Amino acid sequence: MKAPVVLSIDAMSGDHGHETVVDAALLALDAHSSVELILVGDEATLRADLQRRKRAGDPRLRIQHASEVVAMDESPSKALRNKKDSSTRVALNLVKQGQAQAVVSAGNTGALMAIAKFVLKTLPGIDRPAIISAIPSVNGHVHMLDLGANAECSAEQLLQFAVMGSALVTATLGIERPKVALLNIGEEEIKGNEVIKQAAQLLASSPLNYIGFVEGDGVFLRDIDVVVCDGFTGNIALKTGEGVARLIYHFIKEEFTRSLFTKLAAVMAMPALKALGGRMDPRNYNGASLAGLNGIVIKSHGSADAQAFATAIRVAIREVEQAVPQRIVGLMAATLPKTPQLVAQA
Repeated sequence: MKAPVVLSIDAMSGDHGHETVVDAALLALDAHSSVELILVGDEATLRADLQRRKRAGDPRLRIQHASEVVAMDESPSKALRNKKDSSTRVALNLVKQGQAQAVVSAGNTGALMAIAKFVLKTLPGIDRPAIISAIPSVNGHVHMLDLGANAECSAEQLLQFAVMGSALVTATLGIERPKVALLNIGEEEIKGNEVIKQAAQLLASSPLNYIGFVEGDGVFLRDIDVVVCDGFTGNIALKTGEGVARLIYHFIKEEFTRSLFTKLAAVMAMPALKALGGRMDPRNYNGASLAGLNGIVIKSHGSADAQAFATAIRVAIREVEQAVPQRIVGLMAATLPKTPQLVAQA
């Protein structure tokens, strides 16, 4: 019998508060029999939540008290300095101490990244952690990083992101040589700024399966597994894609409610619309990895409901089972000696 996966859950952060997180934790426990969860936050509040749901005695669920909460608009530096007993900090400390194997939090992204980097440190060969998540595409989904942690990046750091993305996709999806592309303003070699051009040269000389540049539309339409970019560009691309999806949903709803005839047409089209909704539902893609840390940290969207947060917990379980940080270290070690520019700097 394999050992259980133990996760620490930052139960007090996020837009919807602890009740949503508790609901998600119970959904995860019901769906995964070999998982144990540690809810981190105000003990009295969380115990009362579990008692109301008649789950206070669940042997796979325990509470770790934390007296403070990092606000969603709080400065990351202040959260790091002044809130050493926050639910975020305590949850991360459990991983550092070996009591848990991963953290899931819906809290302040900047604070989570700052505290995680301070507590867990980065993996060998990695300068900065990056945020990576799956987003929908014509081939199912594509993993993209960085999605907002690093506004500016060097060519070497973009190569590191490519390594992290490749290792994660191989580990979680079983794709042996993921196709990696650099996000750029064109697919021609002459396009892009100097950092992008230098990153392309590093990737081309690496053992990764680098296939060249991809434009914004190609992120969703081309056969690619990993898209690499700096956090400024990646976050804008992600939010733009989310906005377009909502716009399309708005237009469809508007057209199908325009008249009695279109309402009847909507009834006939309902099975296809429900299937489309399922494929585009952001709750099915919730859970971004803070890749490059010496530990697994999963960031849930702050506004996630219980189902979406449970999806983020599922992402954490999969990364623990597939030992994603160790795979990143292995691929980084295999990449560094074969990339001359990096060898000179190492």
